[in-house]
Amino acid sequence: MPTTLHVVAAIIQNENKILCVQRLDSAINGSDWEFPGGKIEPGETPENALIREVQEEIGCLIYVRKEFSQTTYAYDFANVHLTCFLCDLVHGTPALHVHQAMKWLPLGELSDLTWSPANLPAVHKLQKKDA
Repeated sequence: MPTTLHVVAAIIQNENKILCVQRLDSAINGSDWEFPGGKIEPGETPENALIREVQEEIGCLIYVRKEFSQTTYAYDFANVHLTCFLCDLVHGTPALHVHQAMKWLPLGELSDLTWSPANLPAVHKLQKKDA
């Protein structure tokens, strides 16, 4: 039976744009775009894991407002259960620590990127919400 990884991601909006980050070419799903975040460690709440991961990945402090979506995607390496949260940027300017690129995009341009499959349902839901 495949392993299930519980992962969280931050949908950070600023001035009607969403922060998108691109995975390193050498990473699993290399060059795919995603929302910043990562794995929930044992003993962490999803919200605490997200605050920690965003600090590690882009060097910013966020406020986790509310859960936005959940999806499970069966990758070759594991089933990834992704919970996305709507978040506010509290402090800091996003910087690249573990990604190769970053963009602030309006909702209408999110589908121009090649997204990591687990992130796609949240992208689609965001775009429907805006319609």
